[in-house]
Amino acid sequence: MTTEAAGRTTAAEAVRGSGNSSGSGVHGGVGPGVFWRYWTASTVSRLGDQVTAVALPLIAVVTLHASALDVSLITGAAYVAWLLLGLPAGVLVQRLPVRGIQVAMDLVRAAALASIPLAAALGVLGLPQLVVVALLVGFANVLFDVGNSTFLPSIVAEEQLTARNSLFSGSIAATDLAGPSVGGVLVQLVGGTAAMALDAVSYLASAVLLSSLPRAERPSPADAIGRPGMREQIREGWRFVARHPVLARCAAAATAVNFVFGGLLTLSPVFLVRVLDAPPAVVGALMATGGIGSLTGAALTPHLAPRAGSGPALCWAAVVATASVFLLSLAGPGWATLLFAVGNAGFSGGVVVISIVARTYRQTRTPPELLSRVTATVRFVSWGAVPVGALVAGAVASAFGLRTALLLLAVAGVASPAVLLAGPVRRMRDLL
Repeated sequence: MTTEAAGRTTAAEAVRGSGNSSGSGVHGGVGPGVFWRYWTASTVSRLGDQVTAVALPLIAVVTLHASALDVSLITGAAYVAWLLLGLPAGVLVQRLPVRGIQVAMDLVRAAALASIPLAAALGVLGLPQLVVVALLVGFANVLFDVGNSTFLPSIVAEEQLTARNSLFSGSIAATDLAGPSVGGVLVQLVGGTAAMALDAVSYLASAVLLSSLPRAERPSPADAIGRPGMREQIREGWRFVARHPVLARCAAAATAVNFVFGGLLTLSPVFLVRVLDAPPAVVGALMATGGIGSLTGAALTPHLAPRAGSGPALCWAAVVATASVFLLSLAGPGWATLLFAVGNAGFSGGVVVISIVARTYRQTRTPPELLSRVTATVRFVSWGAVPVGALVAGAVASAFGLRTALLLLAVAGVASPAVLLAGPVRRMRDLL
């Protein structure tokens, strides 16, 4: 156990202690209402994320006539925060009240998105502003997401974590399904900039819901006595992941998957508009097929992991996700568009199974005092690959064409199942 764990109350523990003391709560005295309000706030916030993920690049492509390389700058800016803030985020979340951080991040995202319709009304909207907005939203996402992953184990019993993680993944899948469709339809009906104004409202709604949760106590100055500095705390989380035979493999596989994911974020909207000649509403619908795959993966995982074994489930999910990306490069106009839908759904479904199994393993096998830093380390490495994938895909598409870039992206994705099958995970039936 690290030094700070012996003498301080974390924000998550403070929330746990301030919940319903009747003993009827889900975990540690927290009433079930706290979990459901938290789940609702996270789901509403995620819906906003998905609308933004479609509407922002569509504004660039349709309104500002941006190239694939231009779109890669927006995508890269949205995820580069994981490289810049990913590691310190784990320490910040551990030191500060989780609820306060997440409310603040919702307000930052709402303000950033609201600046887009304002700039459009003034006639000064350009690509640099979209990049800056994506950067601000990305920084807010880092702190919000690390807080989310750290907070859940404090209000849910260990034996319920797989089910609750599946519920969260199912909710993410539902927003993945609804968000892109809503974003595409909004862009087509009211325009991209007006869609951003409506999107900002979702973050405000999330902030209001989070504000209704029990107030977490701030760590007192005395709690910091004897606590290692931020650099040493970051190193502790990094060493735990790097030396763990399963966590390290899962993090490497997730890094390969997210490299592909970053490339798809850049290439998909441009490919659908420029190659398949799809209108914004159809773009949203096709990108929403990822939500169908995610929802299927989230629903199957609680049954698949116990029956087939969480180890085989993890490996096969990586194989399915990688194979599905090859279908995207074969898509064309007309009926061939279905290849994009099937490939997108298969990739997302495989990724969700990987995410649920790996996340639950991390939450149950990591000491509580290290969880926020271990989560931040994994996210730093894996999500840090998203902007790299986005920029590489944009550069390759500009040099060799969109279809070739998609094919090369699929080839790169083979690293994900390869790293799992080459390690101890292949020989383990049950990780959980």
